[in-house]
Amino acid sequence: MSRVSNLKQTFIDIRSNKFFETFVIAVIIISALKVGMGTYPLGPRLTSALLMLDYAVTVFFLVEILVRIAAEHSLRRFFSNGWNVFDFVIVTASLIPIDQSEIALLGRLLRIFRVLRLISIIPELRVLLNALLQAIPRMGYVSLLMFIIFYIYGAVGSIFFEEINPTLWDNISISMLTLFRVVTFEDWTDVMYETMAVYPLSWIFYLSFIFLVAFVFLNMMIGIVIQTLQAEHEKFEKGEIENAPEIVSTPSPVLSPGIETRLANIEAHLERLSEAICTTGRHKA
Repeated sequence: MSRVSNLKQTFIDIRSNKFFETFVIAVIIISALKVGMGTYPLGPRLTSALLMLDYAVTVFFLVEILVRIAAEHSLRRFFSNGWNVFDFVIVTASLIPIDQSEIALLGRLLRIFRVLRLISIIPELRVLLNALLQAIPRMGYVSLLMFIIFYIYGAVGSIFFEEINPTLWDNISISMLTLFRVVTFEDWTDVMYETMAVYPLSWIFYLSFIFLVAFVFLNMMIGIVIQTLQAEHEKFEKGEIENAPEIVSTPSPVLSPGIETRLANIEAHLERLSEAICTTGRHKA
């Protein structure tokens, strides 16, 4: 039993070791670079070397996930964490062999997602992703309102500007694409000057649309993300404080009544001995 507990403690120490975490991050980066190099035309030697490197990275990730599983108290506790499930899926999917079969394409695609494991390894990246996921529902309402504005302006633009340039304003869907070009400031002045040649006041249409979408709604989205990110950072810092080791003062030992009696007798004997010594000294003087 003690040998099993010692082995589990060894796995826990390996998992929490900073050098081990840094090495895992380095391997993830190397794996991502290997995928990028595979998109270039390479010679047979380099291709074989990259294939061997892929095998080595796959084996390392498998060993690393097994160490993390062994360091947990139970499999249920390990898989209760969503990031652990994500890592487990990526690692097990990487075991698909790379050959000429159709399933090998899936294996290559899943190997690309190994770089996402950086998010599960680095806590700060987890905070950013959690903030993004928390902000998506609130951003959805802003996006819905933006779509309504796009729809209204797209309908107005298609009605007034279709005869000027059917390529840009033929129907409401194409008009909304044109408005997306306007709001991203991609040569939007050319679109505006073209309609101003027929409708001189059409600049009001473009400026009001840019003001609403680019300045108001996009800044609202940025504000939602910043607020959510600040809240996630506060949760993260609070969690670090709660998980910090506490210094517990050692209570004074409680003595049994028998020991207390013996100590009292020893103290009484010492007092009588000191009094006798003092009395003997006085007689001699």
